[in-house]
Amino acid sequence: MSRPQSRPRTKFRKLDGILLLDKPGGLSSNQALQRVRHLFRAEKGGHTGSLDPLATGLLPVCFGEATKIAGGLLGARKAYTTVARLGQVTDTDDAAGQLLRERPVPPLDLATIDTALRRLTGRIDQRPPIYSALKRGGEPLYAKARRGETVEVESRPVDVHAFELQSAADLLDGVLDPGGAPQLRLHVECGSGTYVRSLVRDLGELLGCGAHVAQLRRLWVDPFRDPRMWTLDELQALAARGEHQLEACLLDLEAGMLAWPAVHVDARQAARLQNGQSLPGPFAATGEVAVFGPNGRAEGLAQVQGDGSLWPRRMFRRAAASD
Repeated sequence: MSRPQSRPRTKFRKLDGILLLDKPGGLSSNQALQRVRHLFRAEKGGHTGSLDPLATGLLPVCFGEATKIAGGLLGARKAYTTVARLGQVTDTDDAAGQLLRERPVPPLDLATIDTALRRLTGRIDQRPPIYSALKRGGEPLYAKARRGETVEVESRPVDVHAFELQSAADLLDGVLDPGGAPQLRLHVECGSGTYVRSLVRDLGELLGCGAHVAQLRRLWVDPFRDPRMWTLDELQALAARGEHQLEACLLDLEAGMLAWPAVHVDARQAARLQNGQSLPGPFAATGEVAVFGPNGRAEGLAQVQGDGSLWPRRMFRRAAASD
């Protein structure tokens, strides 16, 4: 009996760029990353901020030298649309978890809901879900929770820039799921480290009935405010037409550099930075900056010191033409 033939191993290559992936539901962020990394044959890849398996929407994926700016993009402002299912509390604070309890939903009006939403807007203390990727002792909390261990999670400050009903009709029309549970469709804009699941959980408590996330979609991440996202199906169709068709979906490194103050240098200065040498300046910006050379080409990230000198931190070593 012959053995089934194994799939050929992917021949990876050096590839630089940023892909704005429309992550499908049902995949973890890492699973989605690995699929597109193999599709592009990218030697190195990383994503900028996890989305839960239940969630869909924008997941910026960095290939090659773009991974050097991924950490800076993690802290960017983000926007979501979410559906909160009222009256049901789950252990994960979303629809993927086990139902812990059901509570009756009291009569609600716009004023009551708006008051609760305002209490969860601004600089607030938030307790992350116990089923989260936050690590303790080098292990994600969700791994401890799945083993049945007691997990205590401390509150921490987060920034919620907007938390509001997406439409008053979502309340007045009595939006219902197939099981009859009342739902609210909400818009969220928040900073780094904010969990929409926790916002919805806490909203449910303020409304006196409990709640969990039934749907979640990420709309944008700074600096990609109006993103052209690509689905896995679209990318696979392009790959079948040729790798150059696929590469046309990638954004240049420059597209991800808008989150930092810009410093412009000439060719000689760029070469010094690329060789690990500092520049005396003085440069007007402070802290970490994006360095642009001649013709607006991004050279990497550098640090402006207190004396105005510029020191290289993560300079780009771009890949040659595609293999």
